[in-house]
Amino acid sequence: MTALEKTTQTEQAPAPFATVTMTTPAKTLEWSPTLLDGRRVDYKTAVEAVEALGEGWRMPTRAELVSLVDDTSLGPAINTDLFPDTKSTWYWTGTPCKWDEDSGEESARWVVLFGHGGVDGNDIGDEACVRAVRGGQ
Repeated sequence: MTALEKTTQTEQAPAPFATVTMTTPAKTLEWSPTLLDGRRVDYKTAVEAVEALGEGWRMPTRAELVSLVDDTSLGPAINTDLFPDTKSTWYWTGTPCKWDEDSGEESARWVVLFGHGGVDGNDIGDEACVRAVRGGQ
C-alpha cells in the first residue's frame, strides 16, 4: 500500500514550493512540481534545473517516475489532486537506456509519457518536462 500526502514542510530543508511526499514500505520520496513552468527542455537543461533546487534533489529513476502513473487516468495519467501541474507529455528520468550503457555513450535517457503512462527512450537533445525527487535510492 502506498501512502501519499501533499505537504509544504519536510524534515530536510524546506522546498521553495509545495511538494508531494510518497511513502512505500521500501522508501519515502518527496516530489517537486513540474519545473521550468512546464516547458519541455533538453536533458542538460533539465539536470541543471534539478541541481538548482539544492541539496538532495535529483532526477528520478525510471522506476520512481513510473510509480506515479495512474492507470485509471488519462491525459494526464497521474493523480491530478496531488500533481495538478502535470502535463500530458514526456518527463525525463535520470536512468540511461541500456543500449546507451552498452555503447559507452551518454546519449539517451528513459522518459515517461504522462498522456497515457507509456515509457520510451529519448535522445538527450530531445525535449521533455522535468520533475525532481529527493529521498529514496
